[in-house]
Amino acid sequence: MAQETPIDRFKAVLGGTARALSGEGEVELAFTADAPAQSGKHIKVPMPSRTLPADQVAEARGYADGFALRLRHHDVALHTRGAPADAVARAVFDAVEGARVEALGARGYAGIADNLGVALDARLRADPITRARNRDEVPLSTALGLMVREALTGRAPPAVAAPGLALVRDWIDAKADLGSLSIALEDQRAFQALTNKLLRDLELIEGEQTPESTDEGGVEDEGTDETNADDDADDGEDEGGQGEGEVEARGETSEAEDQEGQSEDGGDPPDDLDGEPGDDGEEGMQPVRPNRPSFDPSSQFDYKPWTTRFDEVVAATELCDADELARLRGYLDQQLVHLQSAVSKLANRLQRRLMAQQARSWDFDQDEGMLDAARLARVVVNPTQSLSYKIERETDFRDTVVTLLIDNSGSMRGRPISIAAISADILARTLERCGVKTEILGFTTRAWKGGQSRETWLAAGRPPQPGRLNDVRHIVYKKADEPWRRARTNLGLMMREGLLKENIDGEALLWAHSRLMARPEDRRILMVISDGAPVDDSTLSVNSGSYLERHLRQVIGWIESKSPVELSAIGIGHDVTRYYARAVTIMDVEQLGGTLIEQLAALFDTE
Repeated sequence: MAQETPIDRFKAVLGGTARALSGEGEVELAFTADAPAQSGKHIKVPMPSRTLPADQVAEARGYADGFALRLRHHDVALHTRGAPADAVARAVFDAVEGARVEALGARGYAGIADNLGVALDARLRADPITRARNRDEVPLSTALGLMVREALTGRAPPAVAAPGLALVRDWIDAKADLGSLSIALEDQRAFQALTNKLLRDLELIEGEQTPESTDEGGVEDEGTDETNADDDADDGEDEGGQGEGEVEARGETSEAEDQEGQSEDGGDPPDDLDGEPGDDGEEGMQPVRPNRPSFDPSSQFDYKPWTTRFDEVVAATELCDADELARLRGYLDQQLVHLQSAVSKLANRLQRRLMAQQARSWDFDQDEGMLDAARLARVVVNPTQSLSYKIERETDFRDTVVTLLIDNSGSMRGRPISIAAISADILARTLERCGVKTEILGFTTRAWKGGQSRETWLAAGRPPQPGRLNDVRHIVYKKADEPWRRARTNLGLMMREGLLKENIDGEALLWAHSRLMARPEDRRILMVISDGAPVDDSTLSVNSGSYLERHLRQVIGWIESKSPVELSAIGIGHDVTRYYARAVTIMDVEQLGGTLIEQLAALFDTE
């Protein structure tokens, strides 16, 4: 038997402490080199080095304590029902609830409070609040979380966040009474009501929004959406309205509004990526106005487009007529006959994994329910025996939506884009059979060398540092609620000559992420397929050489650290592990189909 190492003993102690704090005897703790995470009763905390340095030990303890306290004091279903739809409001809502949970656990336990403080320091190292130079760059969720923590525990915010917090502290203090939250510290429902009042005071939401009202409306709406989605799979034609646009969690808006916000804002200044006409003329802190797009972290990034007037979000059917799409799809199928068989086998393996997780079980020998036919024999043999019933019990399998974001740049031309298309096609078909909705998106530009954006820049006298200088094109191949059989021909568009041009990855990630956040599903997965770093000659010729790459890193960091979306990537002949925390690189495009499915299977295995 192998001798137990110090790190093994530390893991055992940490796991025991987590079980004691959470009150859950089945909590499992593991070390990870990736971002700390919690999924149900499975906890992953940062792995310390072999020598167990004090700072790394404290950080692991802080994350473990925080996750355990969340299991003990946080009702996920109640939180979800009471959460607002707007993205900024939802982020603040989550942060304030996190401060409540940690304040409850830290009361009377200085050691736990210290551990939580160390974990907070670790999280803030990657937070934009540490780099904020003005009020608009301060993430409101982080600021409110720190100020609520201070009000509930009396502990000052970490020094690294103090300068950024000072930019908004007076503004928040003038609008909201954070001290009142302490009167409902132990009652999550009452605390939610006070939090919603806080959101209204900060003008993040309008009108009354309480957990009770959400129970009556929001949950019923979700059920209706699910029913409608099932109906659409058979004969519905109205599939574009549900879940589109840029709203978070339970929000909904039409796709037409989503496109309007991205393609009809030509009057906006170039530093407002997702703004609406007239936004720049209003006063106040932009992230807190209810009429702003619900997901707009652009102010946190050192990035801007010269203009968004010529950008477009377009369905595949709008770029190609039905006859040509059918011809291109036929060409795609002919090119990949031999690959389809291999990928289909892997898809079947994925389906078995998912169906196994969704399998139902039965409770037998019940007094009521369905008649247990297997036990009728004993009644025949002995009529004095009572009839036996069984009740079906469903497993706790969260609704999931998967988005595949495919690089449609010129360097993907040939077999890479063909295999990406057919793999996405088979994956969507497989996941649909398992009840997992799938959206397939692509990104490129409308033109080489800048297009109309560059022309307007030239006409304006070539101002220095114009930012992104091309017209982006975001393509919807398959909507999440659209049945696969209706969308399969759309993927043939990737075979069209002249479609694949430049790639501006950072903005495409934000676009795909905003669509995911508008979905009602509990779990959201975003998979990116790309073969290189972002490249746009027009933009890079008039900005720094790392302009697009730096923005991509900022967006990835924001999603991985701040968003509930699970992000992963597959690089084709290009090392994407230097950008994404969860990524794999393949050198042979023939591996793409299997790698795509194995990556997704690994994500579902963490369920």
